[in-house]
Amino acid sequence: MDGISADLNAPHSMGTTIIGVTYDGGVVLGADSRTSTGMYVANRASDKITQLTDNVYVCRSGSAADSQVVSDYVRYYLHQHTIQLGQPATVKVAANLVRLLAYNNKNMLQTGLIVGGWDKYEGGQIYGIPLGGTILEQPFTIGGSGSSYLYGFFDQVWKEGMTQEEAENLVVKAVSLAIARDGASGGVVRTVTINKDGVTRKFYPGDTLPLWHEELEAKNSLLDILSAPSPDLMIS
Repeated sequence: MDGISADLNAPHSMGTTIIGVTYDGGVVLGADSRTSTGMYVANRASDKITQLTDNVYVCRSGSAADSQVVSDYVRYYLHQHTIQLGQPATVKVAANLVRLLAYNNKNMLQTGLIVGGWDKYEGGQIYGIPLGGTILEQPFTIGGSGSSYLYGFFDQVWKEGMTQEEAENLVVKAVSLAIARDGASGGVVRTVTINKDGVTRKFYPGDTLPLWHEELEAKNSLLDILSAPSPDLMIS
C-alpha cells in the first residue's frame, strides 16, 4: 500500500507528446491528453495547448503545475505589453518571455514548452523551449516523453512547403504513433491551427486515430488457426 499511496501523492506530470509544425501559411500545434500521477492516469482528457494571446499558443509538457504557472505569467505580461503598445505581441516576443521565465527559474522548473503562432511580420513561427530555458526557432519541433519515438519518423516525412491539410494530418499521425508506443502519452489528440485567418481548434477521439503495428487485429496468425473449427475427416 505504501507504493500505491506514494504514486497517488506524486506530482501531476504530463508525460506527454507535444508537436509544433510550420506549413505554407501558418503553424499547427498538437498534443495528446494524458496527465499522470506516478503510474496512475490523473486526467485522460486534459488540454495541453494553452492560449497566450489571440495569435500565439503554447504546448506544455513536464510538470503540469510548472507549465501552467509559466503560461499564466506570460499571458499576464503579454496582456500588459499589448495595452502599452496598442498592438498584439509578436510570436518572437511571446517566445522570449517564456524563455526568460524558464531560464531565470531553471533550478525550480521541470517543464518543456513549444510556442507557436502567426504574426503579420514573420508569418508562422515555432519556438522550442526545453528544460533549462534554451530557445530554438525551428520549422518543426517535438517534445515530451513521446518525442523519443518520433525523431526518425519526422526525418522521413517532414518536408518544406506543406499545405495546411498535410500539416494537420502529419501532426495527428505523429501524436497517434507516440500514443501507441509511449505509456505516458494517451487519450485524445487536440490540434490548434494558427494562420492569417485566425485560430482553428480540432479534436480527434482516441477511437478515430490510426492504428499501429501490434495494435492491428491479427490475421492468419497461429491463434486464428488454433481457434478455427477442425475440418471434417474424409471417409472413403
